[in-house]
Amino acid sequence: MKDKTKLIKVDYLTRVEGEGGLYVKLKGNNIQEVRFNIFEPPRFFEAFLRGRDFTEAPDITARICGICPVAYQMTSVHAMEHGLGVRVGGQIRALRRLLYCGEWIESHALHVYMLHAPDFLGYDDAIRMAKDHPEIVKQGLELKKIGNELVTLIGGREIHPINVKVGGFYRTPGKKNLEAIADRLRWARGAAHDMIAFTSKLKFPDFEQDYEYVSLRHPDEYPFNEGDIVSSKGINITAEEYEMHFSEEQVRHSTSLHSVVENRGAYSTGPLARYNLNFDRLYPDVQKAAAAAGLKESCHNPFKSIIVRSLETLQAIEDALKIIESYQQPDQPSVEIIPKASRGCACTEAPRGSLYHRYTLDDKGIILDAKIVPPTSQNQKIIERDLWHFVPRNLKLPNDKLTWKCEQVIRNYDPCISCSCHFLKLTIDHG
Repeated sequence: MKDKTKLIKVDYLTRVEGEGGLYVKLKGNNIQEVRFNIFEPPRFFEAFLRGRDFTEAPDITARICGICPVAYQMTSVHAMEHGLGVRVGGQIRALRRLLYCGEWIESHALHVYMLHAPDFLGYDDAIRMAKDHPEIVKQGLELKKIGNELVTLIGGREIHPINVKVGGFYRTPGKKNLEAIADRLRWARGAAHDMIAFTSKLKFPDFEQDYEYVSLRHPDEYPFNEGDIVSSKGINITAEEYEMHFSEEQVRHSTSLHSVVENRGAYSTGPLARYNLNFDRLYPDVQKAAAAAGLKESCHNPFKSIIVRSLETLQAIEDALKIIESYQQPDQPSVEIIPKASRGCACTEAPRGSLYHRYTLDDKGIILDAKIVPPTSQNQKIIERDLWHFVPRNLKLPNDKLTWKCEQVIRNYDPCISCSCHFLKLTIDHG
C-alpha cells in the first residue's frame, strides 16, 4: 500500500474560461508528477498583428478575450503611446481608468459568484447554487450587469469595446451620461460590502505559501493602467525592462508558454499580488472592509483570493464614483498620433493579473513584431506548485473530494485559458 500509485485526473475543468485539464500522479504519499494541462490550440495573435497598422491593435487585441477585452485594449494603446512618445492625461486618462473599473466589476462579480462560490458551498455550478441561494446569485448578476453597463457607456459595447483608440477615444460621454450611472454604482457599493461579508464567512483551507508576488505599483493609486513593475522579492522596474527579468518557456503539456522570473522561477500575479504589494493604495473604507473581513495587510492563502476580489470590486466602484464626480467632458476625445519607427512596451493590471505588451513599428506605423504575455501564462507554474504542496496535506480525503479541492486550487486563480494560448515557439528540424 505504501507504494501504491494513485491518479487524480480531470479531463475538462469546469467553471474556468477555456479548455484545460488536471493530472496528478502519486506513489504512496509522494507526488511524482503534476500537470495543469492546457490543450486549446494556439491562437497566434502576435502573428495576426504583424503587418497591420498600429491603429488596429486595440480592436484586434480585444478579441483575445470576451471577459477582459479592456485589459488587452488598454495595454496595447499604452504600449503604442510609449513607443510613439505620447502621454495621455487629464480627463481622457480618467475615462480609461473608468473603463477599467467597469471591467474589474463585471469580471470579479462573474468569478466570485458564478465560478468560485460554488466550490465553497458544495455545488457543481451556479445554477444548482441558485436554487438554495437565489439572492446571492441575483446580486452577483446585477453587479456584473452594472460593470457591463459602465464598459458599454465608455467603450461603445460590453464585449470587445469599439470606442478605444491609440491616443484616447473616438468619442467621449457627457457629464450627464456618467451621472446617470452613478446611482447604479451607489447601489453597487452596498452590494460590494455584502459581497465582502459573504466571502469572508466561507470556510478556507489552512494553506499559506511563500510566493513571489508581482504586480504594478503606482505612486498614488491602486494599480490599473500605469505604474512600475514590482515584486515582493525585490524587483522594481519599468515595463521597458520587463524582458530583462521575466522569460517564457515551453512545456510539453501546455499550449501556453510558462512565464518565470529569471533565475528564480514561478511567481504569482493577480488580486493577491496587488493586495500584498499595494494595500496602502486602497481607499480607507476598503482597508476597513478588509479588516472587518479578517484580513491583515498581507494575505498568503490563495483560497482567500475570493475575498480580495470582493475588496477590489469595492475599490473599483469607489474609484468609478470618484472619477464621475470630478469628470468634465474633454474638448477633444483623443490626442494626435504621428507614426514613426519605434519600440513600445506597457503593462496593465487585468482582473486576473499583470498583462504585458511589446510592439515594434516601422516608420509608417506598421507593426513589425508583437509580444503579449497574458496573466494565465504567468500563473501556470505557481498553480502547479500549489498543487504539489496542497495534495500531500489532503491525502486522507476521499478521491472525489480531493479531486474537487484540486480543481478549486486552479480556480483560485480564475484562469482565462483561451487568453493564454496565443503563441508557441516553433522549431523545424530538417535533419
